[in-house]
Amino acid sequence: MWRRRALAGLGALAALLAVAVVKTLHDAGAFRRIEPHFAGSCRPVRGAIGPEDLTIHPRTNVAFVSAYDRRAAERGEPRPGAIYSYRLSDPAARLENLTPDAGIDFQPHGLSLWVGEDGHDGLFVVNHPAPRPGGPRHTIEVFDVVGEALQHRRSLTDPALLVMPNDLVAVGPDRFYVTNTHANPPGLAQTLETYLQLRRARVVFFDGMAFRSAIDGLQLPNGINRSADGRRLFVASSTGRAVREYARDPDTESLRFVREIFVGSGVDNIEVDAAGDLWIGAHPNLLAVPRLMADPAARSPSEVVRVSPATGAVEEIYLDDGSQISGSSVAAVSGDRLLIGQIFGDGILDCTMSR
Repeated sequence: MWRRRALAGLGALAALLAVAVVKTLHDAGAFRRIEPHFAGSCRPVRGAIGPEDLTIHPRTNVAFVSAYDRRAAERGEPRPGAIYSYRLSDPAARLENLTPDAGIDFQPHGLSLWVGEDGHDGLFVVNHPAPRPGGPRHTIEVFDVVGEALQHRRSLTDPALLVMPNDLVAVGPDRFYVTNTHANPPGLAQTLETYLQLRRARVVFFDGMAFRSAIDGLQLPNGINRSADGRRLFVASSTGRAVREYARDPDTESLRFVREIFVGSGVDNIEVDAAGDLWIGAHPNLLAVPRLMADPAARSPSEVVRVSPATGAVEEIYLDDGSQISGSSVAAVSGDRLLIGQIFGDGILDCTMSR
């Protein structure tokens, strides 16, 4: 009798594990059919390894691009990262290194541009310095934008709250929100967070003087951005395949959850266009991303979606099987121009959308 019960229990456990595995594969996009499409044309612009994030200045039409070689860093052979500029108005534009003197302590990740009404602009950058004894694991680097040059203003860190910073959004000349994708540093606990889709991560806020927790209990928060009036905050949940919207009081910095917009893809960085729509670089198959990290010859499908906060509508703008660009992480628009960045590869895509 006890053997039959034991076997029945083991069978039930195996069935539960099988269901959990299938759900994880489904949620990660492993079964999704990729049919490439885009209404327009694209050309690659080489010259930056790992251009994971970018944003376009609304007045100058110059894009700022954050890039570093993640594979080299993973091998323990870090190379200097850089912030690049890319002038959309120039038909012969190239990626121009704005930080040519940076060393291996500059490994820039997410970025955000603050456009001041007084003409003073700032660029905020998540940075992962090369490991060294006593050195910070993560910092936020703040630059003043002077013409098309960058002048470093300050470096910020908080070992307790900047656990796995990924992206940030400026809400003032010295204030910003930053996402932590995980509650734990790399290791088994972080792996369990990811694959069990645990809600442990947080968004933190810097008020000009110190960091504090702003949103807790999140599921792999990745990209973050705000509405033009600053009264809405948008957070991308990669494994949740959704965008979470919060109402924000700019005077008190209080946040109230409004809704979750399901996208159905591994959403990464968020950019906001002139009409207030969200443009998101996404990963249709999240399981292909770590394979791409390990093998440059591998392909990870790329997707760009547009989300309307006004209606909640989600529109797929671009889909590729990884042949044209692999592991897309960000999409920014200006008029009919669409720039797409990637996590590991060389360069961005400069696309012109059909009207």
